[in-house]
Amino acid sequence: MLLEFSVGNFLSFRERKTLNLVASSINDYKETNTINSERHVVLKGAVIYGANASGKSNFIRAMSTMRRIVLLSFYQSSTKDLGVTPFLLNTETEQGPSYFEVLFEAQGIRYRYGFEVTNKEVIGEWLYESKKNVEKFLFLREKDGIEVATSYKEAENLESKTRDNALFLSVIDQFNGVIAKRIMNWFNNFITISGLTHEKYELVTFEMLGKENTAKILGSFYNQLDLGFEDLSVSKEKFNPKRISEDTPESLLKLLVKDLEGAFRFKIKTMHEKYDNNNKKVGYVEFDMRSQESAGTNKVFNISGPIFDVLQKGGVLVIDELDSSLHPLMTLAITRLFNSKKDNSKNAQLIFTTHDTNLFSYGKYRRDQIYFVEKDKYGASDLYSLVEYREEDGKKVRKDRSFEKDYIQGRYGAVPYIGDFSKIILEWQKK
Repeated sequence: MLLEFSVGNFLSFRERKTLNLVASSINDYKETNTINSERHVVLKGAVIYGANASGKSNFIRAMSTMRRIVLLSFYQSSTKDLGVTPFLLNTETEQGPSYFEVLFEAQGIRYRYGFEVTNKEVIGEWLYESKKNVEKFLFLREKDGIEVATSYKEAENLESKTRDNALFLSVIDQFNGVIAKRIMNWFNNFITISGLTHEKYELVTFEMLGKENTAKILGSFYNQLDLGFEDLSVSKEKFNPKRISEDTPESLLKLLVKDLEGAFRFKIKTMHEKYDNNNKKVGYVEFDMRSQESAGTNKVFNISGPIFDVLQKGGVLVIDELDSSLHPLMTLAITRLFNSKKDNSKNAQLIFTTHDTNLFSYGKYRRDQIYFVEKDKYGASDLYSLVEYREEDGKKVRKDRSFEKDYIQGRYGAVPYIGDFSKIILEWQKK
């Protein structure tokens, strides 16, 4: 379970900002939206709002960047860049390292792991463990070396095997360290996907449709959303060079034929009922999913695999722009899966960005699950939750307020500055 994620000096986040999934003392939707661990009450996720270009996607990119570095840094060459960009709008930060840290629970133990990196090297790295209340360090890496706790035997004598652009954690994992492997497994189940470029996730969906038990679960979900088709079928066909356009340059054609030889292409068909002039059903018509179904239907299909994979196994799913191309009721149906004891028995967590303000009213989110991202006049992004927000009189936002109305009117910030909202709303009402 993810407890906290922090990032600093990365893209638009100049200062360290933290998404906290440890539940606050409020009682909103406590039975459905929280998880009880041995030492914490943990939220089942968070929803992040903000204006275009406020930094919402940058926060998601911070999560995916940390995951990528953790899982792949060991396999890179010594000259490979780490692929991080600091906050470039300030002379102090543009040459400084980016900061990433997670606090999470795995197998009843709390871990705090993080690192500071430039595009070329790891500047710092740390791992702490807490089996009870006291946190103890397992290793601490600084510019001048790596200090390993005497009790952390699996990391002994591996310091010299660590490249400047590789994480010490990944080196320990390569030498079969038990704790390191546990942490790597946690990151492997820390999934980030895009709601805009979602086509590449369809392979997960295809895999789940190929298994009888998960195929039934996905089919039931599609029926619940009323996507307009009665059934679907998935098949594979071998790559056929004749399907490549005749206009393809010969040099590229040869490369494609070589790279795709022996590969398979998935075909998915949806079944639609067909009627005569008297509206009597006479049979079915097959539609090609990619070319004949809507963008929303294709998106639901593509991301349903990752969604139900996380629900079945447990873990954290992060989706940028979840609501893109989706009807608000579809977005609502997806988010409610994670607050369902039946559908989410493994306590999976969902974090997503959205512009869908309907979720304020119908999403049944706690105030500590609703986050906002806002940029200041210097181009730096801030991140804060609704439970942290203070009214002009210094008081917290009450749970009986109309969050959607308040947000649209700019009460909580994190909205585009396009003039006086009250005047704009009045003009809309007059039309």
